[in-house]
Amino acid sequence: MAEDIAINPVPSRSPGRGKTQRHPDWAKGLRQLYDSVVEEPLPESFADLLAKLDAGSK
Repeated sequence: MAEDIAINPVPSRSPGRGKTQRHPDWAKGLRQLYDSVVEEPLPESFADLLAKLDAGSK
């Protein structure tokens, strides 16, 4: 699911100036943290719970 989504940030522009704004210093670290969480495997207990919920809805 997350593999299907490509996130390519578009630089924002200041109104009337046409210059690209710089991202805050913490933005790169936040992006790295987000990417690492998205790449983590699904815990087995959570996968089991999802399977039980799917089986109950049929």
